Amino acid sequence: MDEALDEIAEILAFTHPTAVLDRQLAFGELTLTIARDKIAPVARTLRDDPKLAFVSLIDICGVDYPARAERFDVVYHFLSPTQNLRLRLKVTTDADTPVPSLVPVFAGADWFEREAYDLYGILFDGHPDLRRILTDYGFEGYPLRKDFPLTGYVEVHYDDAQRRVVYDTVHLPQEYRDFDFLSPWEGAEYTLPGDEKKSQ
Repeated sequence: MDEALDEIAEILAFTHPTAVLDRQLAFGELTLTIARDKIAPVARTLRDDPKLAFVSLIDICGVDYPARAERFDVVYHFLSPTQNLRLRLKVTTDADTPVPSLVPVFAGADWFEREAYDLYGILFDGHPDLRRILTDYGFEGYPLRKDFPLTGYVEVHYDDAQRRVVYDTVHLPQEYRDFDFLSPWEGAEYTLPGDEKKSQ
């Protein structure tokens, strides 16, 4: 299997000499880091070259590394049913630079890219309908970014007096992560029933 994956990497490096920035082969899986502006031509080659035949786009997801200048990885997973091989492509971007959309190459990229936009704020250039897909109308922020607060910005509850669902800003009764340690879930000094077995 490693020989077949090496051959795929060589074919892509030959057909797109400036596209492949890095390659890693680990645990029987090949990961190629691709130049952002070359992702669409590389995906087209993967699909159309009969030696490759990666005709199925399995998933597109985002990964957030806030300490980096280009904080996001956009990760593409492909499958070649005829070769029974999987391939992973990665591109990097920041919050303002769009990644070329793969919708013209793989129509199934549509909702995957919308999900990455909705949850990470990753922009896709050329997407036919880039709007939120999972979060509510008027949702603020991008919930899978590492700097998104665990409590979110708004809370939703039903107001009996108004007889409708109300959106309010989040108000924490104590300072964020300033725990008083009175709750057993926050590290009580006494042993909870059933935990005495742990010390035996």
